[in-house]
Amino acid sequence: MATECRLATRESDLRTHALSLISLSKNPGLNAGGRSFAAERETRRPLAGGIPSREREMDESFLVMLSNLLHLQNHLDPTSSLFSSDAGATSSASLPTSTTSPSSLLTASSAAPLLFFTIASVLSFVASSKPSRNPKRSSSPSSSSSSSFDSLSSPSNHSLSAFRALSTDLIWSLDPPSRDAHWRSSYGLSYPVFTTVVDKLKPHIAQSNLSLPPDYAVAMVLSRLFHGFSAKTLARRHKLDPYLVSKITNMVTRLLATKLYPEFIKIPAGRRRLHETTQAFEELTSLPNLCGAIDSTPVRVRRLPNDVSDPSSYVCKYGFPAIQLQVVADHKKVFWDVCVKAPGGVDDATHFRDSVLYHKLMSGDVVWDKVVNVRGHPVRPYLVGDWCFPLLSFLLTPFSGNGRGTPAQNTFDAALMKGRSTVVEAIGLLKGRWKILQNLNVGVHHAPQTIVACCVLHNLCQIAREPEPPIWKEPEESGPPPRVLESERSFYYYGCQLKPELQG
Repeated sequence: MATECRLATRESDLRTHALSLISLSKNPGLNAGGRSFAAERETRRPLAGGIPSREREMDESFLVMLSNLLHLQNHLDPTSSLFSSDAGATSSASLPTSTTSPSSLLTASSAAPLLFFTIASVLSFVASSKPSRNPKRSSSPSSSSSSSFDSLSSPSNHSLSAFRALSTDLIWSLDPPSRDAHWRSSYGLSYPVFTTVVDKLKPHIAQSNLSLPPDYAVAMVLSRLFHGFSAKTLARRHKLDPYLVSKITNMVTRLLATKLYPEFIKIPAGRRRLHETTQAFEELTSLPNLCGAIDSTPVRVRRLPNDVSDPSSYVCKYGFPAIQLQVVADHKKVFWDVCVKAPGGVDDATHFRDSVLYHKLMSGDVVWDKVVNVRGHPVRPYLVGDWCFPLLSFLLTPFSGNGRGTPAQNTFDAALMKGRSTVVEAIGLLKGRWKILQNLNVGVHHAPQTIVACCVLHNLCQIAREPEPPIWKEPEESGPPPRVLESERSFYYYGCQLKPELQG
């Protein structure tokens, strides 16, 4: 008797749940409690943290499928047993001639309806109680974008798709300081400066029929120059062939050294810029009409090729193989002349005398129309350098390199070296930002264009007032002053007369 009561109770519960499902099939927009699904989702949304659109589409499609199955079941004859052996013989009489009521389904003698509704109830319960795949979604769009930004900009993700998503969609989801800080940590410069480089190089890169987008190629080369990666390391990061990486590096650095050099590295010949430069140097050093500071530095080369005829000529005064770099900088630490024409074993004076700037100054091709009068002597614009450079009318050097001159001479030397400090700091910033120059890992034949390309990028960063990196410290220079050439004697004598007049 107790068993019959439990069976009756279980059958009653199944009938009640089945009736709710049948009413659901009549009105798919309502749930089992009679509330609309939209209202139910709005009630549950704050608790669940939001339902993903893909799950909502799956739930709605499941309900539509369940509704169709219920409608199909309503058209089946509830008195026909799907499990009887003569079901096939009575199939022609299984279609009802009138609409079957929901209560008739529950009082049918067949077990098929009850079995169907039981399975449907279980599936409905499982679908409604399935946990969200993303229960902890952030309600803040900026934090969500930031997490996506971090995932795509992770050190292990350097694919083209990640860069494209980073540079087009996610880059604007961050505030400018965070955006530029990330870009500097990856490519050595801020996002606006990066886009400037890409815009200027894009027409030239497009002519090379490169299989990669121009911005992606430029970003890859900048990351190599900034971090000092080798071609093999960069190829592994970007899953490219090392030969292709070297080819792209050579192309981008060549374009920087040739197409952008005339625009960003220029002699201050214009009246306005020349006046600004000399005025700033005079405020710094008290020396009138000073327009630039010159210095040389060896750029270490990782290895020399086997076909170099004289490897010892590349060994610099510090004992390692190098390429000689000569630069002239203004008061803003911006280079206005760059020369890379000699191996590291060549001294500063010889390298200077082989440069284009030297020949222009000797022949008078550089016209500086700003002339000041100092104690009755006309003084044209001039450079300052250390004792490793020759003393000329357009290049002044210290009286002594050890401070053993007269008090007036030592005062002049201190002022001159203060002006020279701008080019020393500029070189330190150059090597500090573009770390590839600390240990150059390109071929010797491509080394000059790589060095000049870094100088162009240095100027771009200085003009844009990018944050200055830690300065790379150069060893202290020493050595005797260079001898005076016969062709330089008149310039040398004029320089000797000019220095006492500028002592103050």
